[in-house]
Amino acid sequence: MEYQQRGFTVSNQAGRLYVVATPIGNQGDLSDRAREVLGRVDTVAAEDTRHTGRLLARWGIRPRLISLHEHNEDGRLAGLLAQLSKGESVALACDAGTPLISDPGYRLVRGLRSQGIGVEAVPGPSSITAALSVAGLPTDRFVYEGFLPAKPAARWQRLAALAHERRTLVLLESSHRIRASIEAMASAFGASREAAVCRELTKAHETVRLDSLQALSVWLADDTNRRRGEFVMVVAGAEEPSADPVDGETERVLSILADELPTKQAAQLASRITGASRNALYARALASRDDGE
Repeated sequence: MEYQQRGFTVSNQAGRLYVVATPIGNQGDLSDRAREVLGRVDTVAAEDTRHTGRLLARWGIRPRLISLHEHNEDGRLAGLLAQLSKGESVALACDAGTPLISDPGYRLVRGLRSQGIGVEAVPGPSSITAALSVAGLPTDRFVYEGFLPAKPAARWQRLAALAHERRTLVLLESSHRIRASIEAMASAFGASREAAVCRELTKAHETVRLDSLQALSVWLADDTNRRRGEFVMVVAGAEEPSADPVDGETERVLSILADELPTKQAAQLASRITGASRNALYARALASRDDGE
């Protein structure tokens, strides 16, 4: 059996990197397949070898562990490539959840693929999909934004750019910035925008609170315990614009001008007077003339 990828033919007899998802809290969420892979690979590359070592020891798995994190990823690439080229197998694991999702590994995976080394997913826990599944907000279309900037000015700039995003937003946040981030979102998106604060997912103190951003800000302020742990924020997207952007006064101005001027000119002048969309006004003027015929 062979796999084709960007001009390289990769045999299943060659070494392979397995990208293995591990629990985000509840240790029982480690899948049977993940345990099998972690137990038979030659090396496990872990974001934190002590953390991953404790997880694997629980299941009686004691592989060779090496560290791979944001500070040494580039330096590890050559050594891992040599191992895999010799036919050895390697598993990549992060501290919690699915590797590469706001965690290191992207450069490694890309580097291996460019050399024709096989990369295989062993899917499982992810705080992003876990939060979406329990938040109670639309999940048919969503966008993942990771962590917001720590500095207030940069955070506001990012949120302002997202204010009109219609897809559901998924963001991560730390305990010491969760309240400030919710307050900033209430200011940037509007206090009535719905959101869910998902705290300590799959852990003993899991909490999911769905409410307006303003109400969530108050809820977080009322109890310091609610601001402890790890957070995923799921925020409703911006509402669809009104199907009829022309209000009553704008309609009146357009009607007067359309009685005296060509349709295109009437729409242009009405747009300058009212600030409404020229295209919307032109479409409305055309429709009005068709109705009057």
